[in-house]
Amino acid sequence: MKEATELLSGLGTHIDLEIAIPVAITVAVLAAVYFLFRKKEVAPETVAQQPPEAVSAEPEEVEPPPEPPAPEVAPGQVVETPPEPQFTAPEPVAVEEDVVTPSADSVPVAEPIEISEEPISPEETEAEPEEPKAEEEPEEIKVPEEPEEEVVAEEKEDDTEGDFFSRLSFGLSKTRRGILQNLEHVFSSGKIDEAAWDEFEEVLIMSDMGVATTAKLREKVSSAVGAGDGGDMEKIKSLLEKEILDILRGVESPVVEFSAKPTVFMVAGVNGVGKTTSIGKIASRFTREEKKVMVAAADTFRAAAVEQLGVWAERVGSDFLRGQTGADPSAVAYDAVKASVSRGIDLLIIDTAGRVHTKTGLMDELKKLRRVIARELEGAPHETLLVVDATTGQNAVEQARVFGEAIGVTGIVLTKLDGTAKGGIIVAIAEQLGLPVKYIGVGEGLGDLREFDAEQFTKALFTSDKEALH
Repeated sequence: MKEATELLSGLGTHIDLEIAIPVAITVAVLAAVYFLFRKKEVAPETVAQQPPEAVSAEPEEVEPPPEPPAPEVAPGQVVETPPEPQFTAPEPVAVEEDVVTPSADSVPVAEPIEISEEPISPEETEAEPEEPKAEEEPEEIKVPEEPEEEVVAEEKEDDTEGDFFSRLSFGLSKTRRGILQNLEHVFSSGKIDEAAWDEFEEVLIMSDMGVATTAKLREKVSSAVGAGDGGDMEKIKSLLEKEILDILRGVESPVVEFSAKPTVFMVAGVNGVGKTTSIGKIASRFTREEKKVMVAAADTFRAAAVEQLGVWAERVGSDFLRGQTGADPSAVAYDAVKASVSRGIDLLIIDTAGRVHTKTGLMDELKKLRRVIARELEGAPHETLLVVDATTGQNAVEQARVFGEAIGVTGIVLTKLDGTAKGGIIVAIAEQLGLPVKYIGVGEGLGDLREFDAEQFTKALFTSDKEALH
């Protein structure tokens, strides 16, 4: 104590030792108790957080946040002693807590990443063996090659007209039954009156001959039969057959002769009517006659249609010209005409994009294409064919009317007569529009698209199933 007194007196300070010594002892005891208590609290945290032990060891002694009251107990001079800077560093404890929380979050985040990687690798290994399955799809694409076998068979069958008449009669069987069987029911009583003729009209309308055409047929047949009780079904059938034959003869017209080289066929129609298939069958027919044929795909907006037409051209052995996707169809037609002239092509068939006849803009584009063809080759197109689906009924008549006015249709190709009971549409087109019927299709084979023969068609329409077989 004496030495301390002398030291303090030497420094020139005036401190009452009786007061300062007890205060210093008290402060030392309190500090020792605090540090012991603090170590007990920090110990479990540091054990649970083993990774940051080295970092937390230093701030543990610096952490007492409630220590600011110490200066209140002692004078301001005591605060200047070395312990004060140790008490001013409790804030890093918050940093320590922040460091602990991200470390705890990072551990669970890392675990799902490792788990997700484990299932991904087996899925990728399973996806690799699935690639060979994609290689099997081209085998399905090759399925269209099956018609090649049919082509060979159909070429042999085309040699006889009798075989085609049988197929034509079979294709018209639904239409024939719809007309003849219903008429037999109407006149089965043997009594012919206005009610019977009304039912007669209903039968013909149901076969899609149209209201106007049906009314004319009723007038001619009824006037020939006459009124009375003695109706003869065979006579009615014979008169109806004669009247229909007279109508169809008016539109019977052979395909144009190949006087020009190249002869140009422009083919139009609504999507889904069988336009591409009909082009392939026409090309096949003339290649078998040893004509040099070129098919041009001016439908530049449907890649599938272009590819299908290319397959047909390859099968039948004709040249094929296509334009870039989205190109101007008129530009493709222009190139096709130039190429066919330079190659000495006998027949150029130009396919056009399928379009709804009610769209004015699309029809104007079709008109432009026809003008380009006519400008590049005098007299072309020599045939402007409209493909019509017989199953569409009276809509087919409207299509023929609109296309005829727009591009000057020179002939109708009537398809799918084998799948409908409405084959009478050909009579409606012939009687109402007078457009020539060039080809009819009664099946899927190449030989089932033939030039229209009015007498043969009418005979097949009124020949019974038993008679057709013989």
